[in-house]
Amino acid sequence: MAMSKASITFGLVYIPVKLEIAVRSNNISFNQLHRKTKERIRYKKFCPSYNEEVSPQDIVKGYEYEPDKYVIFENEDFEKIKSPKDKSITIEAFVDIKEIDPIYFAKSYYVHPGGAEKPFELLRAAMQEQNKAAIARTVMSHKQNLVSLRIKDNVMIMNIMYFHEEITAPPAYNSSIKINKNELELAKQLIASMSSKFIPQDYIDEYRAKLQAAIEMKIRGKEIIAAQEGVPNLAVDLVAALKQSIKDKGATATKH
Repeated sequence: MAMSKASITFGLVYIPVKLEIAVRSNNISFNQLHRKTKERIRYKKFCPSYNEEVSPQDIVKGYEYEPDKYVIFENEDFEKIKSPKDKSITIEAFVDIKEIDPIYFAKSYYVHPGGAEKPFELLRAAMQEQNKAAIARTVMSHKQNLVSLRIKDNVMIMNIMYFHEEITAPPAYNSSIKINKNELELAKQLIASMSSKFIPQDYIDEYRAKLQAAIEMKIRGKEIIAAQEGVPNLAVDLVAALKQSIKDKGATATKH
């Protein structure tokens, strides 16, 4: 997979690195077609004043500061306002990893040494030994990003993070519903019966497999067969539902 060049600034230490996207989309893509002709729909970038399609080299970025009034920004304009600090992943603090709420995490990258391996290894080893995450800033795609650097399985991972101002306030929750002791114990029993270690490999995209199978059927000219999975018989009574769920989980565990 292609890597992009970057650098980490750690105090007065400069560390060249390479960033590799850690997540790839596994989605099945569909094109939009004209129902009658089965031809693919095309979207054109069109200028109404000239009544013609515009080529990519004639398209620039513009900021609308008043209705229908724009200032134009060329690529070099964005580069001019970047300071050397903006161009680097500048570490500002080290924190305990457990202090970072996962809600702040967005895109993930693997971080590889980009030449100077000793300072990279020194930073990686020191962070791993102290179980610390680095909080840094950098500018990517014309936007300053808050990022974290952490070590997992000896590998440095960079997460683009949301700024606190980007996180919406959680809704207030003041429930007046009373839960009795029996209901609570049953719920805890059900949770205990369903508890296990998180093994990511055990969770696959089952719907994607069904969709891929349906595509293959269509290619072979066959009709898609409707799913026949049974619908669970949901109990109306909460206590009865909890008891039956615990019983079902026990039966499943016995079979295995």
